[in-house]
Amino acid sequence: MNENPLYKPTKPVQTIWWLLFVFVLSFVVGSAIAKGGIAAVIGLSAVPFVVVFINKIFLKPEIAITTIFVLAFTAIGILRYLPGEIPLGLTIDGFLLLTYIALFIKSTKETVPWEKAKSTLTLLALIWFLYSVFELVNPEAKSKVAWFYAMRGVSLYMLLLTPLVLILFDNMKSLKYFFVVWGVLSVLGSLKGAMQLIVGPDYAEQAWLNGGGALTHILFGKLRVFSFYSDAGQFGAAQGHAGVVFLILYLGCKERKTKLFYLVVSLLGFWGMFMSGTRGAIAVPGAGFMVYFFLKKNFKLTIAGIVLMALIYVFFKYTMLLNGNDQIRRMRTGFDPNNKSLQVRHANQAILAIYLDSRPFGGGIGSAGNWGQRFTPNGFLANVPTDSWYVMIWAEQGIVGLYLHLAILFYILFYGGYVVLFKLKNPKMINITQALVVGHAGIMLVSYGNGVLGQLPTSMLLYTSMAYIFAAERLDKTLEGEASHQDDKSETQEF
Repeated sequence: MNENPLYKPTKPVQTIWWLLFVFVLSFVVGSAIAKGGIAAVIGLSAVPFVVVFINKIFLKPEIAITTIFVLAFTAIGILRYLPGEIPLGLTIDGFLLLTYIALFIKSTKETVPWEKAKSTLTLLALIWFLYSVFELVNPEAKSKVAWFYAMRGVSLYMLLLTPLVLILFDNMKSLKYFFVVWGVLSVLGSLKGAMQLIVGPDYAEQAWLNGGGALTHILFGKLRVFSFYSDAGQFGAAQGHAGVVFLILYLGCKERKTKLFYLVVSLLGFWGMFMSGTRGAIAVPGAGFMVYFFLKKNFKLTIAGIVLMALIYVFFKYTMLLNGNDQIRRMRTGFDPNNKSLQVRHANQAILAIYLDSRPFGGGIGSAGNWGQRFTPNGFLANVPTDSWYVMIWAEQGIVGLYLHLAILFYILFYGGYVVLFKLKNPKMINITQALVVGHAGIMLVSYGNGVLGQLPTSMLLYTSMAYIFAAERLDKTLEGEASHQDDKSETQEF
């Protein structure tokens, strides 16, 4: 009898173990489906894809950073379509942690350029995070759980993301890729906003409005567009951010297709800003363009820019032109010092000033705003609206925390301006860094009126921009070296 050499009989013990495994697996899957229904089926079906995706991240950690950008834009919008309270925001923390684990494993097989993370920016992020940790012992703090949730957007994401960008995305190809991802997601945000404005909110968005969102997003019967962002304020500021950054990129770009892409993103960004009806959002291009005129070192352009900004101010402040447009009419109220909303904000700040006079370290991270209402609803700060990002920092971390935070932000702004004016040589890198610095300035100013700086997606875009500002000199030298090599090659060919 000829036996097949490839055939190996299965041992009885192995058969028993396999049958036991199949039985247990079937029991677990069946129980999950019985309890969770269709949601469990979808979840279990996704498991193989999740395993493959995580494996891809370990092979190429850059994928996790891209995923973080996508989630930063879409996570809050996706939650409107999911039942219950799913902590989808925590997936960003998971991907940040997973990226570091992947890098450490990768470092056992090949060299990982950890030294690129040695930057003043990393030190600043660490200082700001350590101050947040110090807030744990603040005697005024009422909830450590609230601290955990709120601290992530305040300081943790900055500490975790900026070194990863410096290590993994520190090259011109990755920088261009960053702008593509940002641009595409921003365009989708504007298009989604246009659907809400023209067609109206869908069932999930309407449910969100009915659940309380209408109080701030339906004014005088008109919708303040919010797209798939957390709210109209975040949408307007984020789109204004994209509008000004991509317009400056457009002005300095030489590649035709890329230039067209930047222009489309910019125009749709500004359109989205106006659709939101967010009064404070106009501060983003306002501050951004003023910084841009200064960085250009062109006296005539600076004067022309100042005149243009003055005309825009006059348009909103002293005219009633285009007042039939709901979005423009709402933005115009932001230039009225007697606006009731502004008066209420000033009154709230006066109340906070009395409370914080004897509390230099504030009332504790997570004690104000939504987190305060969720975890310490009876706390004083939970019942006084902060509105502004800086007022929130002041309320939760005191005057000491506010000064530290502002010092860090202004240092990054001035450092970026210094690099553009005196350090960079390559025109392409100068233009890119100008755009990032201008965006930074715009978000800094708009955060005086709205709490956008630490919210998604603005925070992730801003922290990534910071990383590229501090990497600009190194990237500039790379571009100059490539240009010099091309010149030498051309001279050799001519000779």
